[in-house]
Amino acid sequence: MVGVRKGIAALLLALLALNGCAATQPSSSAAWLTPEPLAVPYRTELAIARLTEILQRAELTEEQSARLYYDRGVMYDSAGLRSLARLDFMRALRLKPDMADAYNFVGIHYTLSGDFDQAYEAFDSALELAPEHEYAYLNRGIALYYAGRADLAVPDFVRFLALRPADPYRVVWLYLAESELSETDASQRLAANLAVLAPDDWATNLPRFYHGVISEQELLNSVLDELSSPRLLAERLCEVYFYLAKWHEAQQRPEQALEYYKKALATNVYEFVEHRYARLELARLRGEALAGETDGFH
Repeated sequence: MVGVRKGIAALLLALLALNGCAATQPSSSAAWLTPEPLAVPYRTELAIARLTEILQRAELTEEQSARLYYDRGVMYDSAGLRSLARLDFMRALRLKPDMADAYNFVGIHYTLSGDFDQAYEAFDSALELAPEHEYAYLNRGIALYYAGRADLAVPDFVRFLALRPADPYRVVWLYLAESELSETDASQRLAANLAVLAPDDWATNLPRFYHGVISEQELLNSVLDELSSPRLLAERLCEVYFYLAKWHEAQQRPEQALEYYKKALATNVYEFVEHRYARLELARLRGEALAGETDGFH
């Protein structure tokens, strides 16, 4: 394992050197655990420009326009341009009111703004249109969880997990919700769910940490396992820091939780669930009201 770790560190050094970032990197693994914010891919910027040109100049049917607005909204969202994304999702729904995917995104943005009733309505609409829309179950569960309704969130997370029982992230979200109701029951279910996860899947380290199988430092060190690119590093750090922050918050260590949420945000992995809700978590920890960002939704 030591030899593998050294090889990975050498690979990271080479990768980061290509980006001009390897001038004085320490040899310790701690150096690789400092997030380097991802830049918006050039291809995303180019695709947004092309879609905008098509929407402005081409003769399109309402359904075609709705699909293009939705596609551009997804790209805006992945670039962290949430207000522009929301506007496009609402434009898509005005043209095509049966677009379940757009309702799912609208629900996410309502959740981030703390407008939970509107979020539930959006997710309900998505599920009425597409009963097997698995991510609508996840996102409705998250909205209920953040609204303090863990008892109602758990069934959605159970349904979400049942669709892919070997997904470690689904196991963790169910555990987070159940632990709000009963730590004993949550731990028992976590142990049962952990037994069916692939041991060679890196993400399995997350529920393993929550179950006490590995330490916080071991979880952090695991970020380097079979690492192949700077983007993968940023994605893993985004996830690890978010779930470590949740754990520290549960352990009544808000200052450490705040630091980890900030580090998750620093990765700029905008499209990840963990990045989306890290800012909401920061506001909750600080006792701040969520920013109302629903202008143009109605």
